[in-house]
Amino acid sequence: MSRIRFTRRLPAAVAAAGLALAVAACGGESSTSPEGTTVAKAELKANADLTQQSLQITVWEGYTPKELPEKAKEKLKVKDVKIGFHDTNETAMAKLTSSGDSGIDVAFVSGQYAQALNEQGLLEPIHPELIPNLANLYPEATQLAYDKGNKYSVPYTWGTTGICYRSDLVKTPPTSWNDILKPPAWADKKVTMMTTERWLALPALKALGYSVNSDNDQEIAKAKELLLAAKPHLLTYDDTTFGDKLKSGEALMVEAWDGWCPTSEKNIKFVLPKEGSDLWVDTMVIMKTSKNKEAAHALINYILDPEIHSWAAENINYKVPNKAAMERVQVPEGSLLGIKPAELLNGEVIVDLGPSSTKYTRLSSEVATQS
Repeated sequence: MSRIRFTRRLPAAVAAAGLALAVAACGGESSTSPEGTTVAKAELKANADLTQQSLQITVWEGYTPKELPEKAKEKLKVKDVKIGFHDTNETAMAKLTSSGDSGIDVAFVSGQYAQALNEQGLLEPIHPELIPNLANLYPEATQLAYDKGNKYSVPYTWGTTGICYRSDLVKTPPTSWNDILKPPAWADKKVTMMTTERWLALPALKALGYSVNSDNDQEIAKAKELLLAAKPHLLTYDDTTFGDKLKSGEALMVEAWDGWCPTSEKNIKFVLPKEGSDLWVDTMVIMKTSKNKEAAHALINYILDPEIHSWAAENINYKVPNKAAMERVQVPEGSLLGIKPAELLNGEVIVDLGPSSTKYTRLSSEVATQS
């Protein structure tokens, strides 16, 4: 089973650009483009001639099968399928918002970014009649807070954030976010936390009993105070190589997305802190500027085929919100792939906070610069 690296971060500059575009929030049967023109919901044909349509996709590298373009082209009978890659959500947002027409038909972004794109009027509403494989989704996957009913996005993978740790080196297994925010002496400077804005704040907000989507100034200020107090006791902030630091023993406990915690290693375990955590979701969206909307829907339907969608769980160790696909996957005992949808939904879905997003940009910057 391969392991790859993705990040979901959105830096300040891109967040600010996105917020500027977010002024024209819209939805339903028509919407307003970034240029200020009203765009009607497209009338799509279930029997459209896909041989006249091509597809351009942007996705994290390694997040879909390498042979996806060739197989999808053959299966869907489209003219062509091309894939471009982004390494982070901010790269994807830059691609999708920097011009009126990015040329991209289908984009993979995290749920709160799909929400932001929709609020900017950039997404085509999902036409469920063109995606019969939506029926394969778990019922819980249709009730996600950023897009209830999958009106403009289709979930691709989902998971949560917790503490990944070396069970053979810790004196006491962690149970609380305070175990990394206020590490005991034996773990001092052997703990890492994430630096990505929303996930940097998550442990402190949860430890204090607040929502991961809080926009309350006093709550965010208290979270900042806790994060600054924790900073001298950290090994480092790390969004990408914390698993390697655990394997080497350089770190004993790390904040981690579940799919990135290398639990295939005998002595590495994952725990959801008692204060609770999040539910993150990566999604597929169709751009309103796409000239190949029927083919874009056909591609998403193809990806939701259990044989295709189960690839993500089998190859990148991420759970997929597709009941029929997960039933094909052999889940090793104790694997994080075994977390049930109902358990995932105990976590708070991270949503886009609109103008309040800058509060987290400021928090991240202040924690990074203050000693």
